[in-house]
Amino acid sequence: MPTISFSLKDLQHLVGKKITLEHLEEYAPYAKGDVEGYDKETDEVKIDFGDTNLPYLWSVEGFAFLLKGILGSEKGCPSLKINKGNYKIIVDKSVSSIRPFIGGFVAKGHKIDDYLIKQLIQLQEKICENYGRKRKKVAVGIYSYDKITWPIHYKATDPESVKFVPLEFKREMTQQEIIEDHPKGKEYATLLQGFKKYPLLVDDKKEVLSFPPIINSNFTGKIEIGDEHLFIEATGTDLETIQLTLNIFAFALQERGCELYGVDVEYGDKTIRFPLEFNDSFSLSLEEVKRVLGIEISEAECKKCLERMRYSVNKGKIHIPDFRRDIMHPIDIIEDVAIGFNFMNITPASLTTYTRGQSRTIVSLIDNIRDLIVGFGCQEIFSPILTNKNLLYEKMNNKDSGTVEISSPMSESFSVVRSSLLPILMDVLSKNKHAEYPQKIFEQGLVTTRKGENIEDHEVIALVSAHHKAEYTEIRQYLDALLRALGISGECVDIENSSFIPGRIAEVNVKGKSIGILGEIHPQVLENFGVEVPVCAMELNLSELFKMISK
Repeated sequence: MPTISFSLKDLQHLVGKKITLEHLEEYAPYAKGDVEGYDKETDEVKIDFGDTNLPYLWSVEGFAFLLKGILGSEKGCPSLKINKGNYKIIVDKSVSSIRPFIGGFVAKGHKIDDYLIKQLIQLQEKICENYGRKRKKVAVGIYSYDKITWPIHYKATDPESVKFVPLEFKREMTQQEIIEDHPKGKEYATLLQGFKKYPLLVDDKKEVLSFPPIINSNFTGKIEIGDEHLFIEATGTDLETIQLTLNIFAFALQERGCELYGVDVEYGDKTIRFPLEFNDSFSLSLEEVKRVLGIEISEAECKKCLERMRYSVNKGKIHIPDFRRDIMHPIDIIEDVAIGFNFMNITPASLTTYTRGQSRTIVSLIDNIRDLIVGFGCQEIFSPILTNKNLLYEKMNNKDSGTVEISSPMSESFSVVRSSLLPILMDVLSKNKHAEYPQKIFEQGLVTTRKGENIEDHEVIALVSAHHKAEYTEIRQYLDALLRALGISGECVDIENSSFIPGRIAEVNVKGKSIGILGEIHPQVLENFGVEVPVCAMELNLSELFKMISK
C-alpha cells in the first residue's frame, strides 16, 4: 500500500481552499486513504493509500484533483490540453525483443524548486516500484528538456560500446559496468538478464539520456532547481501501462500549470502520439445503482456523485478519466457512486435472517488427521494458495494436470492456483538444507484443478520425510497407521508417476476409489530442488476420503 508525503500548504494551494488536518482525515477515505501523520514543524503530511489500482492518487496533484471534486470546487474531468510540437522518438527494431515500448511528452512553463523535484521523484518511484512491478512493466525517466537535441533515438547497444556518466556518479561507465558496479545496476540487473544487448536512449547529437530501466545520465537526466522545461519518458514491456503512466504524469504537471506538448513515437511504419486519450465510457442504469446500493437516488444525484469522483457525465454516457484504467465493469462505477454519496449517508439494513455458525462436517475429519500426523513427529507448514507452473510441474518432473492460471499475475512466482501440495513441501525442503535431518513436514489445505470447463476444489493433506534412510516402507507405515486410527481399510496399487521412483510408488484406494499417492521421490526431482537426501512422500485427497467415509 503506497504511502506518499507532501506539504499541507501545497495541497491547500492546489485545491484552492484551506484544509485542516481534521478535514484531511475526513476526506482521505474518499481516496481509500488514511492519514498516517503530520509534522507541524516541516508541514509534512503522510497518507497511506489502500487501493493499488489508482496510481494517479500517488501524488499530491492527483489527490488534490480528487479533493476539488469532493469539495465541489470543480466537477467532472477536464481533458489534457496537448499542444503540437515537433518532438519525435525514433524506435529501432533492436529493442523489440528486450524492452519494446516507449512514450513521452514535454512539459513547459513552470520553474522547478526543490520541493517539486522531490514530489516528481516520489511519484516516479511509487509508480515504477508498485504499478510498474519494480520497473519491469514500466520505468519513468525525467530530464532537463533544454539539454536535449531532438529527435531522440531508442535502440539497443552492445553493453561495452557506449560510455556515459550515470546519475550521481562522477566517472564514465559502460552499461556492463553499471550493471556490475552501480547500486541501481545491481538492484535491477535481473530485468536485463539473458540479453546480449541493452536499451539506450540518446538524442540526435548522441548524448546519452538514459540506460532504461536502470539509470539516467548525470547530464540530461538530472533535473535541477530552476529548470522550467521537462521531458518525461516511460519505457517498458506493456504499452497500455506506459500510456497510463504518462497520462498520470501529464495530468499532475497540468495541475501545476505546465503547458504540455505531445511526442510522436515512430515504430517503423507506425506512429503513436503521447500522451494518449483513451476515451473510455460506460452506460449505467439508475435502477442498477439503486439495486446494488439499496438506496433511493435520483438521476441528478447520481450524476453529482460521479462528478464529485471526477467522472464526466454527458447525455447518459459516463466518461472515464484518462488517468484511470481500473474500470472494468459497471459495478466499479457504482462503487464510486457510493463513495461520492458518502457511505456514512447510507442507512445500514437490519438483519432479516439469523443463523448459528458452525464448522463444516469435513473439518472434524481434517483436524483428526492433522493431529495424527503431528503425532508422527511431523511439523505443519502453511503456504500461499498461489504458486507457479515451474514449481508444480517442471521441478516435479511431471505434466500439467489441469491448472487454473491468473490472467494478469502480479508476479511470475504467483501466477497459478496450486493443484498439489507436494511441490510446495519439496520447495520448503530445498530452502532448509542447512537444518538438521530428519525433516518431516506436512501441510493441509485447498488445491484447485481444472477438468475441461470445470474447476474443482479439494481438501488435501501432504507429508514428506527427508533423511538418509527415507524409503517407501516408512511412508507406507504412516498411511497404514492413519487409516487404522480412522477405522478405514485401504489398499495400495502399483502405478507409474514420473515424480516418483518406478516400483516405489503406489496409488491409495479406499472402497475401490483412488484417494491419493505415496512413494519415494525420484532422484531427478531431488536434483531439481537441490535436495541431497532421499525423500518419501504422501498426498491424500481428504474430500474424496470424506465421501467414502460418509457413504
